[in-house]
Amino acid sequence: MATLQFVDASAARDGQGAAGDEFRPSDAEALDAYSTVVIAVARELSPSVASLRVARQFRGRTASGAGSAVVITPDGFLLTSAHVVEGARAGTATFVDGSDLRFQVVGADALSDLAVLRVADGTPPAARLGDASRLQVGQLVVAIGNPNGYAGSVTAGVVSALGRSLPVGRPGGRQRIVENVVQTDAALNPGNSGGAVADGRGAVVGIATAVAGVGLGLAVPVDDATRRIVAALMRDGRVRRAYLGLVGGTRPLPPRVAGRLGRTRGIEVIEVVPGSPADLAGLRPEDLLVELDGLALGGVDDLQRLMTDERIGRRAQATVVRAGDIRNVTVVPRELDGDRPSPSP
Repeated sequence: MATLQFVDASAARDGQGAAGDEFRPSDAEALDAYSTVVIAVARELSPSVASLRVARQFRGRTASGAGSAVVITPDGFLLTSAHVVEGARAGTATFVDGSDLRFQVVGADALSDLAVLRVADGTPPAARLGDASRLQVGQLVVAIGNPNGYAGSVTAGVVSALGRSLPVGRPGGRQRIVENVVQTDAALNPGNSGGAVADGRGAVVGIATAVAGVGLGLAVPVDDATRRIVAALMRDGRVRRAYLGLVGGTRPLPPRVAGRLGRTRGIEVIEVVPGSPADLAGLRPEDLLVELDGLALGGVDDLQRLMTDERIGRRAQATVVRAGDIRNVTVVPRELDGDRPSPSP
């Protein structure tokens, strides 16, 4: 059974512990360094994180809600989680300096759980956006938000895992997988959603989105894909995505096909939506989709990444395996209707 050891202060000053163990100044220095980093991040970033109050309209009823948001531009744009402002058009953003600013919802994208807000009056300085693709497991992160109504709360932890997947979207409606979600043990609670998860330099590398359990918080990564979504929301108020209209799942390729393609997995077509681009192209259940315009498809997430607005209305060549034969079909993706019930592109 483990026992506690108490170190005599005078002995510690002499460089020896009570049990004769050598005292290591680096232990205290490491603690001080950790504290210094968290304090510096909190001091820099806290003014840029707002506590949100929103009034949502559902079926003729008004319900209040709360969350967090991060200032991302000097001219008043804020980034938050889509579910925080779902059903709302406006609300109030409160900052740590005590200022209350009215905001309007510029655009929200349920399929990435991101939303952009804007305030008319001046905001505190914008936070610096980082790059979640450079994070490493074990790296220090600091979360700042509004958990349970306690504005400006700061917690710290580490990156517990990278590359997690998070299903998002409206219940009973369109679903999508957010990829490369950041998992952290920094304490996140209801109200943290939309708040900042920052690295040790104070750059925002994630937007808190979900609490999956004690010590298990998830954040939408700030990366190239996020920046494109935010830019589209700021410009158009929505995100356009291409749509094929199929339900699929990852499946191993037959050995002969795997040998020819040099890959082991593809997407099995489980269901084709009638009248969809996939249906019009002649795709059918049990087809194995392995390429789109020469780009390898090893799973549904690979196909999702390719369903960008640039592909809407443009002919694409899909390579499929049917009854052991490899063939090409032409498909023309159309724009996704966000309310269309289907879990795949």
